Amino acid sequence: MDVTLGDTSDPNGSGLKAWNSVLGAALKIPGARVQRESFLRSALNPHAAAQLVEQAIASTPAKAGIPSDTIRRAAVSSIKWHRAGVSSVSLLAGLPGGPWLVGTIPADFAQYFWHMIVLLQKLSYLHGWPELFQEDEEVDDETKLLLTLFIGVMLGAHGASDGLGKIATAVAAQYSKRLPRASLTKYAVYQVAKQVARWLGVSLTKRKFAELVGRVVPIIGGLFAGAVTWTLFGAGAKRLHVHLEQLATAREG
Repeated sequence: MDVTLGDTSDPNGSGLKAWNSVLGAALKIPGARVQRESFLRSALNPHAAAQLVEQAIASTPAKAGIPSDTIRRAAVSSIKWHRAGVSSVSLLAGLPGGPWLVGTIPADFAQYFWHMIVLLQKLSYLHGWPELFQEDEEVDDETKLLLTLFIGVMLGAHGASDGLGKIATAVAAQYSKRLPRASLTKYAVYQVAKQVARWLGVSLTKRKFAELVGRVVPIIGGLFAGAVTWTLFGAGAKRLHVHLEQLATAREG
């Protein structure tokens, strides 16, 4: 279920600034960038013949003939690993009120989104996406907004699923090992991505994350603890996994 974005007005840009700060801090943590070839080889080798794995790297797992059950098994394994890691720290307890994110990013909070960023790359590569960004290049604004769309899907942000679906259709039609440039503007999802980014930032700066959690996982309300993180992260990861399975990039042809 998508969460309505509601009021995303951000006249002074503090919401976007806050979200960019969170995203930037998470991307600076070592290991934030997942090398597609290395990941697919390590994730699929235990479950598929080496020749199939190499074909999956050269094209996509689905086009190489990797069974959907094998892809799903690898995806679930990645989700479990990151869910356990992110839940080992109580990430959301005692967040101060007000625009606390602007200028200062708690390390554990950045780590929460680091796990999201790493996991979304792994899930995307298993489901046919090309390399999202290179290890030796700066992450440009276009790429940050694409990552924001993935995270928006995880958090149930309205419009994020449709936006990511449009990009996936374009990627599947012109598949290459690199993500097509200018995809957000070309496929009319730039404003959607900006809206999702603004919504995330405004929600965080106004301390509405508890309300967000309560909407995404109603049973836990505003309680923040390791168990809450476990539940929230697991729900978001499953939501993204299910969505990616349905996109054009995950199909055989």
